[in-house]
Amino acid sequence: MGLSILDLFKVGIGPSSSHTVGPMVAANRFVMALQQKDQLTHTRRVAIELYGSLAMTGAGHATDTAIMLGLMGQQPDQLDPDQAPKMIEQIRQSGELELAGHHAIAFTEDENLHFLYGQSLPKHPNSMTLRAFDQAGLELFHDNYYSVGGGFVLNDQEAEQTTDKPTVQVPYPFNNAQDLLDIGDRTKLSIADIVLHNEQHLGRTDDIQRDLLHIWQVMDQCIERGCNQTGILPGGLNVRRRAHQLYQELLNRPEEKQDRLEVMDWVNLFAIAVNEENAVGGRVVTAPTNGAAGVIPAVLAYYQRFVPGSSDDGICTFLATAAAIGMLYKKNASISAAEVGCQGEIGVACSMAAAALCAVMGGDNRQIENAAEIGMEHNLGLTCDPIAGLVQVPCIERNTMGAVKAINAARLAIKGDGIHRVSLDDVIETMRQTGLDMQDKYKETATGGLAVNVVMC
Repeated sequence: MGLSILDLFKVGIGPSSSHTVGPMVAANRFVMALQQKDQLTHTRRVAIELYGSLAMTGAGHATDTAIMLGLMGQQPDQLDPDQAPKMIEQIRQSGELELAGHHAIAFTEDENLHFLYGQSLPKHPNSMTLRAFDQAGLELFHDNYYSVGGGFVLNDQEAEQTTDKPTVQVPYPFNNAQDLLDIGDRTKLSIADIVLHNEQHLGRTDDIQRDLLHIWQVMDQCIERGCNQTGILPGGLNVRRRAHQLYQELLNRPEEKQDRLEVMDWVNLFAIAVNEENAVGGRVVTAPTNGAAGVIPAVLAYYQRFVPGSSDDGICTFLATAAAIGMLYKKNASISAAEVGCQGEIGVACSMAAAALCAVMGGDNRQIENAAEIGMEHNLGLTCDPIAGLVQVPCIERNTMGAVKAINAARLAIKGDGIHRVSLDDVIETMRQTGLDMQDKYKETATGGLAVNVVMC
């Protein structure tokens, strides 16, 4: 498997990896393709067509603004979230957009960006077409892009590839959980060590520990920002930010009022803080998606703050183990709610976090695999039905449930001997099949579930 740990954990912006980060990446790739074809300076107009879930919930997920920023050459991991609204306002006031940051063309959202409700492209529900035209109105170039979850983007040619041939040979290739267990039995390596050894051959980093600690630093900073912000989340639901009040209550709770489950309140706080930051378009780590971005930071913060003996090495083991599990879902099922429902986001994040926590609590490979299986087994069938297409209700609270469930799954697994009836590979395949069977209205379209049964007022 040629995936990197840094593919699963990417620094970006909210509110969605598939609907914000992915479209921004796609727009970037489109502009780069124009430059490579020497067509950028000949471009006078662009057209963006959004299909499927990108059309149905794109307005609530900032898909439109993400694409405009991407066309300007902005990238998710480098964009200053505080400057983004000013850039968009400049486009709207001037009626011009600077492709790649330097080639100005006329641009208004009504004329150039179209939400094609009820229409879809066949390869993935998160799909878009970008077109460039010259002065005479002749098409210079177009391509279809598919935001397949977690900020991953494929174009038409890539989506048509039916084989998964690795471009780089790694010492310990694996395609499923059983492969990981077999490699561990043969080499006596932990799951974290297997992926860390592979990482050395992928060419993505010259210091993976440094980069993993940076990922944790961004997560931790996101928690801190979320704990210190107040106000109403944007989008019209009038959802009040709760993390700050929860934080103050926990800091100031008298000792005699504390109880043995107070640590759960802290875990809830960590998850809410991250996902409130995600909801306002703040800096988050896609883990493995933005809609589920609070689960892994909350469980990792629990480890770092409440588990005796926590360390930087443990943080790296945590993230490497989580990434290994995420790779299995990415390869054998999906991490896209538009494809398989929220089981592909909160469910996967819960499974990853459960395995990771089990690892740093001293679990062996079979206990880790068991923890990951428990984490997903009890999220099977979880639907994605965001009210008003916003990543707020039920998404923010759902991250708290995923985090607490992950901690419980890890504790259950580490109390066992690793022998269990349902394998992780079984549950991943079941999740995939469940996603195929799930009606489209429960796959991030805001046409079913809470999205239609909660009155907007």
